Amino acid sequence: MEFRKVLCNKLSALMKENDKIVILDADLSKPDGIYPLFVEFPERCFQVGIAEANMAGLCAGLSAYGYLPIMVTFAPFATRRVFDQIAVSIAYAKQRVIIIGTDPGITAELNGGTHMSFEDVTIMRSIPEMVIYDAVDDVQLGQAIKQLVNLDKNVYIRMPRKTRPTVFDENYKYQYGKADVLKEGNDITIVATGTMVYESLEAAKLLKEEGVVAEVISANTIKPIDKETILKSVKKTNCVVTCENNNINGGLYSVVSELLCSEYPAICGAVGVYDEFGQVGKYSDLLDAYHLTPKDIVNKVKEIINKK
Repeated sequence: MEFRKVLCNKLSALMKENDKIVILDADLSKPDGIYPLFVEFPERCFQVGIAEANMAGLCAGLSAYGYLPIMVTFAPFATRRVFDQIAVSIAYAKQRVIIIGTDPGITAELNGGTHMSFEDVTIMRSIPEMVIYDAVDDVQLGQAIKQLVNLDKNVYIRMPRKTRPTVFDENYKYQYGKADVLKEGNDITIVATGTMVYESLEAAKLLKEEGVVAEVISANTIKPIDKETILKSVKKTNCVVTCENNNINGGLYSVVSELLCSEYPAICGAVGVYDEFGQVGKYSDLLDAYHLTPKDIVNKVKEIINKK
């Protein structure tokens, strides 16, 4: 199922349970798939127009009056465009808001560089006490939304709008703050997040054909990171490759590197965006352009293993 359909369905259920939840949108309710909420809850959904900073300010005000605002827009508009309002009016002022940024990184595809946020994780990670969740697939997102919305924290949810390959089956159980070990191995640890979890699992299959058994971990929340699960794996493999649909500067690679520096020094490499801007393209072409393919992961794994 499309991520945006899962989002709409789950938000509808939550709004029926909690009449304090309100939705704010900046002229993207149809592309983001939440327009049905405006029909179902016309008095609790607000269209602010192309004025994202104003939307963030309204969220802060609504929170101050006891509501739980959920603002939904494209990832760059939910983060870099309104950073000051989120940092000061929301986070510093201790107002609770759920921020949903859709189509982060290369999932923006044909919307191109202006709409392609490679820095949203880095931006939001710098805000004290901000939770960052990166959706892996529609199954996980469907389970995660309720837990994240019910946290007594500010949360940034980054998610594609459309369909991506499914990673988890119907037996999966999401647990906030916990990483998932999707494949066990002894040769190297691959820590991935969001859409790169699927690419990492594909890379692990290729590696196995070459005799390399990788442990694949899905770091579902980049902040807080699941230190225990990652360290347990690295103490076994003694080397790591991180995989993310984000700039490696300040993203998952930085998070894992900081953890290793302080807790268990080990060789760490990164598959991610290396200080570049976005561009127009299909997802598969952008994977190639930014060296995010399973083959690129395989090459990076080999490079890091050779440094052990």
